[in-house]
Amino acid sequence: MSLFSNITIGQYYPGNSFLHRMDPRTKILALPLLIIMALLADTPAGYIMSGGPVVLALLSAGIPPANYWQGLRPLWVILLLGLVIQCLTVPGEKLWQWGILSISREGLSLGLTLFYRLSLLIISTLLLTMTTTPMNLTTALENLLQPFKQFGVPAHELALMMTIALRFIPTLLEEAEAVMKAQQARGGSLRSGSLPQRLQALMGLLVPLLASSIRRADELATAMEARGYRGDIKRTRLKQLQYRPADIAVLAALLVLTVTIAAERWA
Repeated sequence: MSLFSNITIGQYYPGNSFLHRMDPRTKILALPLLIIMALLADTPAGYIMSGGPVVLALLSAGIPPANYWQGLRPLWVILLLGLVIQCLTVPGEKLWQWGILSISREGLSLGLTLFYRLSLLIISTLLLTMTTTPMNLTTALENLLQPFKQFGVPAHELALMMTIALRFIPTLLEEAEAVMKAQQARGGSLRSGSLPQRLQALMGLLVPLLASSIRRADELATAMEARGYRGDIKRTRLKQLQYRPADIAVLAALLVLTVTIAAERWA
């Protein structure tokens, strides 16, 4: 079984749910609103209002929970590490102590808040990439950046670069696994040996990956030039994006929730 086969970061999950049918521009605009709500919430009501839309999106997407877990699993270590650091380093009323280690009420509260906010941020981003095809992401980003082209912003190029980066995440993971297996066949391993030996093995993994990425980028550029690719000059699209009443209603509801949470925080 592939070592990275269960990682779903940047992968699209086919479906016909309400979230899949939503205009990709709506989902891109909704993401910063969800992040802002998660960062501003500091009361039970605020946590419910910021987490409610994400829970509804999870239920309406029609994606098996196992797929979300696969996307979150590589990041659980970071989330749990942040929680532990906050619990052990923030001073306050002690809830538990063992030697020099202690957990304070304030540290636990701050750690859980950080855990909650980072989880919402990650899940919201996963929902965007898992319910939107790379092509629709490119089209939506370019459309949203069009007003900035008069200031010299390369809208099409920026959208294309982000989409290509998402597209090649699974490819890079597969190449990383191939390099790791080649190292193991030669007696090297990232999981055994002293710290200097592990760092040396890590360099042996990064260098081939970097060389492979540069080679793949050069091949992609050559293929695009051979096919007459010239950016967004005189480009047309078969499918035109169009906002629906449901898209406007979703954005309006999220905007109202964001303003409500902000007013509650600073009232």
